[in-house]
Amino acid sequence: MKCEIEQVGGSLVVKLGGEIDQHCAEEIRGDIDRELDIKKSSSLIIDLGEVEFMDSSGLGLIMGRYKKMASRGGTVMLARPKPNVDRLLEMSGIKKLIGRNKTKE
Repeated sequence: MKCEIEQVGGSLVVKLGGEIDQHCAEEIRGDIDRELDIKKSSSLIIDLGEVEFMDSSGLGLIMGRYKKMASRGGTVMLARPKPNVDRLLEMSGIKKLIGRNKTKE
């Protein structure tokens, strides 16, 4: 599991890699939330370009950050999901909820 977080302008950019499952989702969640609270970012960009596998814990991670950002008037974008992860996002309905047509490949 890889999780790199950096502030770029008003956006918090989170680059994830490897496998996102129940074993690492809580740690990633804590890292992102901590940075969101410190930086007060208006948008969150989750780069999924290096994620090889994601289960329902990963979906929960994304939905939780979406709800957190929405509650403060912020936005979430998903970037570069691989086909298998993109399919999971599509099937779960997350792509319709998070920035319609804003998911970058």
